[in-house]
Amino acid sequence: MSIYSRRTFLMGSVAAASLCAMRTFAKTDKSPFKIAVITDEISQDFDHACQVASHDFGMQWVELRALWGKNMMDLKEDQIGDAQKILQKYNLQVTDIASPLFKTDWPGAPKSQYGSKGDMHGAAETTFKQQDEILEKSIALAKQFKTNKVRCFDFWRLDDQKPYRDAIDAKLREAAEKAGKQGILLVLENEFECNTATGRESVRTLGAVKSPSLALNWDPGNAVMRGEMDAYPTAWEMLPKHRIHHCHVKNAEKNDAGKIVWAPTGKGVIDWTGQFRALKAAGFRDAVSLETHWHGEATPEASSRVSWAGMKKALADAGAMQAS
Repeated sequence: MSIYSRRTFLMGSVAAASLCAMRTFAKTDKSPFKIAVITDEISQDFDHACQVASHDFGMQWVELRALWGKNMMDLKEDQIGDAQKILQKYNLQVTDIASPLFKTDWPGAPKSQYGSKGDMHGAAETTFKQQDEILEKSIALAKQFKTNKVRCFDFWRLDDQKPYRDAIDAKLREAAEKAGKQGILLVLENEFECNTATGRESVRTLGAVKSPSLALNWDPGNAVMRGEMDAYPTAWEMLPKHRIHHCHVKNAEKNDAGKIVWAPTGKGVIDWTGQFRALKAAGFRDAVSLETHWHGEATPEASSRVSWAGMKKALADAGAMQAS
C-alpha cells in the first residue's frame, strides 16, 4: 500500500469511527418518549428522510404517512419491501401508520367546506364507503411495519355536528373495536379541519367513545389553529392523560394581521418545554413526533431542521432528553 493510500485509508477509518461515535452518542440520549418525525415533513425521498432522521436528528423512530409522493395507502408491495429495507438500514422503528382514515365527508350531512382541498399528503380523497377498506389496509400496514398504532380522524368539520355526532361516535367505536380485535390501537388526531379539533372537543369525544381501543393523538398546534389559544395548559389539564398515546409536535402563532399561521416549534403559542414536562409528569411514554407544517425556509427539510432544533431544545429544557 502506498503512503498516500495508507494515509487515505487511515483518515477514512478515523472519520468513519468519529461518525459512528457521534451517531452512538446521539442515539443514547435518554428520553421517556419515542422521539420521532413524520418522514415526508423532511422529504418524499424516503431513504434521504430516514438518513436525516437517524444520522442528523439522532432519532430511532419515524412516523409514516407518505413515501415517494404516495400515501401509505397507495404503496405497492415492492415499495413496502423497499421501505422496510430502508428502515432496517438506518435502524429505525415505526411509531404508527399515519392513515387518512375518516378524513372524508360524513354521509347525509351538508358538504364540509374543509374537504377536497388536495392537502391529503399523497392520498386521493375517498368516500365514506371506502373507509372500511382503508381501515383494513391500515391495520395490515401496521402489522407489516411492526407497530400497534393507526392514526385516524373523525370526518371533515361540519358547521353543526349535533345532528350527526352520535352516529360519528358510533362509527369511531365500531372501527376501534375492529382494530382492537387485531391488536391495533386507533389514535384519533384532533385535527383543526375535522369535527374533533380542540382539546375540549377531544374530552367530549373520548367521553362518548369509551372503547379501550381508541386513544388520542394530542396535537396542541392543531387546537391553536382552530382558535383554542389555551390548548396548553388549560385544555391539556382537562384531557384524560391515560388515553393519550401519541403526540404531534408543531406550533402556531398570530401574524401581524391577526391570522393564526404555522410557526417553527421553537416559537409560537405552545410552550413546548412546559408541554413536554407535563407529558413526562403524566407518565406518557409514547411518541412525540415532529410534524413541521411550517414552511418558512426554502425547503421542507430546511424548515424541519429549524423546527427540530426548537423541539430538541424544548425536550432538553424539560428534562426529557439529554442535550448534545
